[in-house]
Amino acid sequence: MSQFFQIHPDNPQLRLIKQAVQIVHQGGIVAVPTDSCYALVCHLDDKEAVTRLRRIRGVDEKHHLTLLCRDLSEIAQYAKVDNRQYRMLKVATPGPYTFILEATKEVPRRLSHPSRKTIGLRVPQNNIVDALLDELGQPLLGTTLILPGDEEALTDPEEIRERLEKLIDLVIDGGACSLNPTTVIDMTSDEPELIRQGRGDVAIFGL
Repeated sequence: MSQFFQIHPDNPQLRLIKQAVQIVHQGGIVAVPTDSCYALVCHLDDKEAVTRLRRIRGVDEKHHLTLLCRDLSEIAQYAKVDNRQYRMLKVATPGPYTFILEATKEVPRRLSHPSRKTIGLRVPQNNIVDALLDELGQPLLGTTLILPGDEEALTDPEEIRERLEKLIDLVIDGGACSLNPTTVIDMTSDEPELIRQGRGDVAIFGL
């Protein structure tokens, strides 16, 4: 049975943030609000939690999971970023974008795409996620909360609890989120490539 925390979207209660991070450390799966739609997150170093995350979402190892990072310097720790990519990332972060980049050795091999050795990364603009990342001290591993058979992401925390209460460990109610997931940009080639149009404007990438 999942727990349910109501956390203030502007001033997250540190007591509840600490409890949520403890759940992550213990291998829990948590539903969190972001600057796009809700996401499922877990500890990036917990193999069993990652397996559960993929099972709930109904995706295999070829589906890019995303590292939710605090800032650009943290992205550069987990992905290879050249000067051109860095300039684009600087314009678009924080914001509702997921970037596909070449993974560094800091990323556990089981988390990167098996053939391309790439990883999804993003810097969300959300106070609750920021507080979680600050308390955790490292990125969270996440995926958009779209359940198998659904076409749209879940955005209502009450519905998330109703549908996932036996599958995940915590739902954070930070209010309703956008219906749109992140815009996904592949930055592994010479020019950025649009993979999924979501909430983020692609004009800043010349697309």
